[in-house]
Amino acid sequence: MQKPARTRILDAAYDLMLSLGLARTTTKEIARAAACSEAALYKSFASKEELFIAVLDERLPKLGPLLSDLTASPGAGSIEGNLVEVVRQAARFYAQTLPIAASLYADPRLKARHEAALRALGTGPHKPIHGLDRYLRAEQEVGRIAADADTYAAASLLLGACAHRAFAYDSAEGGVAPPPLDAFAADLARTLLGGIRAPE
Repeated sequence: MQKPARTRILDAAYDLMLSLGLARTTTKEIARAAACSEAALYKSFASKEELFIAVLDERLPKLGPLLSDLTASPGAGSIEGNLVEVVRQAARFYAQTLPIAASLYADPRLKARHEAALRALGTGPHKPIHGLDRYLRAEQEVGRIAADADTYAAASLLLGACAHRAFAYDSAEGGVAPPPLDAFAADLARTLLGGIRAPE
């Protein structure tokens, strides 16, 4: 039995965006790979940008719900353990997102159009940083993060390191492999927390 058209479109979009990049993936190619017409694609998704957001939301590791859950329960669990899980999810998310979106940076007009479309949809690459900042501020309010800590800077550092991991090692001389994800997550969380944890 054939999958529903929307599922086939999302599967095809994910595969093509990952292999070709967002800029080079057309709705015509997506429709062809999904065995449907472009008209059918546009019945489910108003634009390629809306389809891209659906791919991020439904096919990639989910960072937003994790950050929302943590923010709703400050004081729960250990901050270090919570940050380790954020790093694990973020590293997986960026490892798949960066190859998809990297091609946009080669065409400033296309990048500007894409960013405008994301703003109109109420989303964008700033969302994870803001979400992690909200969580760290919630922990700050219950006294587990130092009162003078810059939570936005801390969120930027942590997620920036996760994004950097997604491309830094492939281009290194000799094809240096990144550290195992669990070790990377534990080391990054511990190091960041060392600078912002409230004194005991």
